[in-house]
Amino acid sequence: MIKKDRYKAFIDYFSEHQPDAETELHYTNPYELLVAVILSAQCTDKRVNMVTPALFERYPTPEVLKESTSDEVFTYIKSISYPNNKAKHLVGMAKLLVDKFKGEVPATVEELQEMPGVGRKTANVIASVIYSQPKMAVDTHVFRVAARIGLTTNAKTPLAAEKQLVKNIPQDKIHVAHHWLILHGRYICLARSPKCDICPLTSFCKYFEQVVLKKAI
Repeated sequence: MIKKDRYKAFIDYFSEHQPDAETELHYTNPYELLVAVILSAQCTDKRVNMVTPALFERYPTPEVLKESTSDEVFTYIKSISYPNNKAKHLVGMAKLLVDKFKGEVPATVEELQEMPGVGRKTANVIASVIYSQPKMAVDTHVFRVAARIGLTTNAKTPLAAEKQLVKNIPQDKIHVAHHWLILHGRYICLARSPKCDICPLTSFCKYFEQVVLKKAI
């Protein structure tokens, strides 16, 4: 199967079966999502969702968070991975968000990346989830699943994978395709033991064709 057909099969399947896929992080506004995504780096969404209710109650706005200290923020996020760094990032992010952007989460990836704790992946998440921009945030799930299915070829870095995905997925589907790939990687296409026996994508999956079927022969 050629790559063009894999993309079509991928988009057709999820457009029918998971058309409204969205992030599993809990938030009520752009500021809260920005905080949650910063916390989610190398941490599960489930763990982040356990921490953020108390954090958002204490710091309901960036203006309040700006006036805090990293030591105090740490007490709310100490069960998160890398809490010391993330506490510093959150306070620094809040200061810049208030001082430069008047408390409004910016819409461009370039402006988002000016804030502490916000790399390209985080910026792409905000731009796609909040502003429905055609941005593809490539985390470990997206990187792995896209390669296994055969949507990306010889992509050695997340940026390389991002460029291939954005080039081949229709612009109006990119923001939701990000969630399709993440959720599929989180629940079906696991890193160590992919659940190929229950996967609905095997008819066009390159990994299934080249690895699983060959082992079965």
